[in-house]
Amino acid sequence: MTLIKIGNIIIPIVVLLIIIYAFKKKVRIYDSFVQGAKEGLELSVSIFPYLVAMLFATDILLKSNILNEIFDVFTPVLNFLKIPKEILPMSIVRPISGNASFAVMIDLIKTYGPDSYIGRISSAIQGATDTTIYVLSLYFGSIGIKKIKYSLWVGLLTDLTCLIVSILLVSIVFGNV
Repeated sequence: MTLIKIGNIIIPIVVLLIIIYAFKKKVRIYDSFVQGAKEGLELSVSIFPYLVAMLFATDILLKSNILNEIFDVFTPVLNFLKIPKEILPMSIVRPISGNASFAVMIDLIKTYGPDSYIGRISSAIQGATDTTIYVLSLYFGSIGIKKIKYSLWVGLLTDLTCLIVSILLVSIVFGNV
């Protein structure tokens, strides 16, 4: 039995169990569903301005080409550490926007190939790190949390750790050390 067939069986069973539990607890299922959908729509509307601001800022950053100018300064250090300069834009954009970093990864894979050192590192970074600044600005901003200093530092430190571990693991596993 394939995973798809198992998923096609499990999902309706879970929904059925939720309905049975709701009947047992005397919950008005349809009214609860409509209320949840209404709250979800309201949340989407409240998040929208933050989302537009983040997408706009990310687009400006990527289109300005300033990242390539900044990265040229670090080229000697990166060459010494055997870290390809090409992954730096993705490393910088990843904490800001998952979609933008995914687009950068796709470009790297198209240019260098999925089995290349750069393709493997970019894939590992995409899977290991999170969109810290995006999450903080969108979710914290939408609910009014203003004091994000420690969350920001912990999130960015985690992203840096994941970046370093991604590069090390790809180097060790695929023999580029």
